[in-house]
Parts: sequence; C-alpha cells; structure tokens
Amino acid sequence: MRNLSMLTDFYQLTMAQGYYKNGMKDLVANFDVYYRRNPFDGGYSIFAGLEQVIEYIDNFGFYDEDIEYFRSLNTFDEDFLQYLSNIKFTGDILSVPEGTLIFPKEPIMRITASIIEAQLIETTILNIINHQSLIATKSSRIRWAIGKDDILLEFGLRRAQGADAGVFGARAAIIGGCNATSNVLASQLFGTSPKGTHAHSWVMSFESEIEAFRKYAEIYPDACILLVDTFDTLKCGVPNAIKVFEELKEKGVKSKLYGIRLDSGDIAYLSKKARKMLDRAGFPDAVISASNDLDEKLIQSLKIQGAKVTTWGVGTNLITAKDDPAFGGVYKLSALKINDSFVPKLKVSNNIEKITNPGLKRVLRFYAKDHSKMIADLVILDHENFSSDQDIILMDEHHSWKKMVLKSGSFAIKDLLEPIYVDGKLFYEVPSLNQIKEYCRSEMNLLSDGYKRFENPHIYHVNISDDLYNMKKGLIRSNKSCLV
Repeated sequence: MRNLSMLTDFYQLTMAQGYYKNGMKDLVANFDVYYRRNPFDGGYSIFAGLEQVIEYIDNFGFYDEDIEYFRSLNTFDEDFLQYLSNIKFTGDILSVPEGTLIFPKEPIMRITASIIEAQLIETTILNIINHQSLIATKSSRIRWAIGKDDILLEFGLRRAQGADAGVFGARAAIIGGCNATSNVLASQLFGTSPKGTHAHSWVMSFESEIEAFRKYAEIYPDACILLVDTFDTLKCGVPNAIKVFEELKEKGVKSKLYGIRLDSGDIAYLSKKARKMLDRAGFPDAVISASNDLDEKLIQSLKIQGAKVTTWGVGTNLITAKDDPAFGGVYKLSALKINDSFVPKLKVSNNIEKITNPGLKRVLRFYAKDHSKMIADLVILDHENFSSDQDIILMDEHHSWKKMVLKSGSFAIKDLLEPIYVDGKLFYEVPSLNQIKEYCRSEMNLLSDGYKRFENPHIYHVNISDDLYNMKKGLIRSNKSCLV
C-alpha cells in the first residue's frame, strides 16, 4: 500500500504547527465533506473513492525521510517534528457508502478527530473523493444514455491526466455503470477482466485488411471483434469482416463473441448499413461496437437516430470528464469540542451558497412507500430523531413558502452516514468493486427519471431541520468574530 501522507498542501502543516504551538493539539474538531453543485448541470452525483480513503487513513503517518524533509524546510520546530513522527489517525469518520446517490449541500463524510489530525488529512481526502465521484457520475450519465442492456466499456487510459487518474478513474467508471475497462492495471487491481480488440496499426501491419482480419480471427476466434474503418468501412471493412466470419463458420468454429467496431465516420449511418449487411450474410448476432469521442449526449443522439450499436467504448470524455473536469467538494469545520460539549461553528459569506451548516449533523433520506422512489433528504443535528410514524414538514431554507408535507406512514427513512472509523479503528467492512457497482445500480433505480435527464433536470430537495435552521440563523445574527 502506498503512503500518501505527504500528499497534502503546505498550509495544512503550517496550521498544524500553529495549533501545536498554541496548546491546541488535543482540541477535538468536526469537519464535514460536501459539495455545492452537481457536475455537468446534472440532477445528482455518485459518491466514490471511500475504499482509497480507507487505505490512506490506515497508512497515515510520516516516515523518517519525511521528517528530514520537513526539517530541511527550516519552518518547523523540533518538538513539532517529534510530534509528527508519531502521529496516527485516532478519530472517527462517518460516510455514505460508495455508490450512494448524493446531492449538494449535504454532508457525505464527517470527520471527528484532534484538530491537527483532521486538518492534515483534508487535502488527500478531497483529492480522492472529488476525482472518483466526478468520474463515477460521468459514467452513470453515459450508462443512462445507452440503456441498461448495452455494453459500456471505459477506453480512456491514454488520455487520462496521469497514471493514477487512469487507474482510479477506471475504478470509478465501473462503479458508475461501465461493464469493464481496457486498463489492464486497473483490471488487475480491482478484480475485473480487461476488454479490447485491436488498433488500426494491426490492420496496417499486414499486406491487406482481409489478411489482418484472418490472422486476428485465428488467434482470437472466441473474441473476434474486427476494426473495420481503416480504409473504407462499407466497401472494404464490413465485407472483409463478413468473409472472415464465413470462413470461421465453414471451419466449424462457433465464436462466443464476434462482430465489428466502428471508430470514425457517421456512427448512426454506418451502423445501420453494417447491421443490414451482417444480417443479410447470416450473422444477426454479430456485435456492432463503436468508439470515437463519444459522450452521453452524442450517444443519446445516436440512439434517437436509430444507431445499431450495442457496445460502446468511451474514452477521453469519460476518463477526463472533459465538459466539467472538477467536482468541487469542500471540507469545512462545523464544531469544536469545548469542555466535553461540541460548540457549533459557522463560516459566514456574502455568497449564500458558501455559508456553512454548523454543528454535528446526520442526513436522512425519505422514500415513498407506494413506489419506493427517493423523495427528499433532510440534514439534521445529531441529537434529533424523526420517525415515519409522524407527519414531517420539509421547508426550503431560502424560500420558506416552499414546503413539502410527508404524511405519517407514507414514507420510509434511511440514515445515510455510516461509521467507518471509531477511535481510529476501522469499523467498516469494505465491499468488493462489483458489490459497489450493484449497489450504485440499485440506487439509480430509486431515483425518478426527471433527475437523470441531461437538460433541465429536476432539482432534488435537500432541506435542513428546524433545529439546524434556527441554530444557523442564531449564529449568523450573533456572529461577532469580525470585531476587534
């Protein structure tokens, strides 16, 4: 396992020494991880990266060479360096499970620890969660575009922003809905089977296209997907592929998987023409796959045009989240423990969206009993209790006239935040990647289609409880932190 403890911002260390020098090293703080808007102007996001956060926390601590590097910076005192040389994470972490649907302004992780420990892990947690949640969300949008039955493959490694982005982006893409990835290292690490065919260079390396296809079919008769657009798709590529399929059939070879791949041109037109040619030749079960700078909106358009593609390879636009490449998760202090009680803390801003929610909080999700779909989320204070046996009124924090009444017995409630670490000990059983993917799929089935559409999706309601609202309002009114 890699130790990522040095993967932090310098100001985390300067603040940590400041806390230490001011006698605050044992001060317990609570930080919330949340985000302010859905990427891609979408109606939801998907939480991913928790397994890597756990690996990071399990290995948190500094090596001797790290301490020597800190010493060489001539910034840190020896007593603080000695403190850092023995530091481990000893606090609590709550989190929503990986694959959970998440929405803006609600805590998706909660970290309670000494202020130095909590501060030092901020940057890396955000780095992991922001990246994987972004890619998982993008993948789920592409899955929505192609439908539940088509095959979706992640093909973006060569365009990813570095090795880690390629590996962990592939992992997140599988959580969001990809069946597999072309990334061999990611497949090895996460227990999946890599997928891929051949490149144009394979075809160009032989005397003719038909020879290239024959040689490939000889080696991989049970996974014979031929790239048909090297020279001329309909005049050469598809006819040559059909010829090879006929030769395999004459030899008595029954391929488990065979077909063609389109990587250029008008995918809708070419796939429809190719489908007719394959069907006429007696190969109705031949796969037609497509790649070539695809994304969810282009795929949706191709589907509307009647494209006959059933396997989609998506690369650059998925692995880089090209149209919205930053998730925007934040990590904010919400409480400090003073004399055995947590005192709520609030960040005030002229930008309403940047005013934080104070105190220790949980997130409740409400589901309609008649159709099991998600209704709304409610951010509450830790001490509050809500039951499905009572009427619940949800009020929009910024538009108090907007109210939703949940009638007793008409809904179910789920508490989203689960304990991951308790007193520095892992309390959580990490699921397999396939289990996370299946959980994510079940989550998507609980979300109404209006939130999934690409243009003007419904806005999911995330409300705060009356107690939290009143606490927040009171702190804003009484805020005197700016006074000398």
